Amino acid sequence: MGENTTFLKNFLRNPGQVGAIAPSSDRLVRMMVDWFDWDQIRNVVEFGPGTGVFTQAISEKLHPESTFFAVERSAEMAEVTRKRCPDVTVYNDSVTNIAALCQQESIEKIDAVICGLPWASFPESLQTEIIDAMLGVLAPEAQFATFAYWQGVVLPAGARFNRRLRNTFASVERSPSVWLNLPPAFVYRCTKPALPNQAN
Repeated sequence: MGENTTFLKNFLRNPGQVGAIAPSSDRLVRMMVDWFDWDQIRNVVEFGPGTGVFTQAISEKLHPESTFFAVERSAEMAEVTRKRCPDVTVYNDSVTNIAALCQQESIEKIDAVICGLPWASFPESLQTEIIDAMLGVLAPEAQFATFAYWQGVVLPAGARFNRRLRNTFASVERSPSVWLNLPPAFVYRCTKPALPNQAN
């Protein structure tokens, strides 16, 4: 209940950064996390962990030789994630600074990004800034997963984000819908970045 209250408070304070009124359901977490090739990936980053529900699931899947950290803009939610997952490094920072954070972690390229950012709430300029920053540190054939709420898909920003993904990655798939989530959602599963300079 405490985590839900924190999530709701952050949503009411800044809905453009949080995007939902409650943490993701267990079914959505599994739909996101189970897709990754955990036996192969080593350098893993989470964008926007919120209250840490994805963070905890990722920690349980990681290869013993993996490096993993999370980036959360809300100081309050970053602290909640740290308490939930004390063994995980959680930066209170913007994901647009991912290159500097990777350098701090001695990571040259990222093999996987698990993302909980509310893309449909972002203006085009911020979508572009985040994706360009991420592409600068993604390894060839890296895996990227993010979820979208069905009501956001029809919004201009949601439709624009869908086009951007398909112009950025060689493979983009949608998972089955998770109707028992608040709100209902699905997962974008993306692999192998195409030419970054063709994203638009």
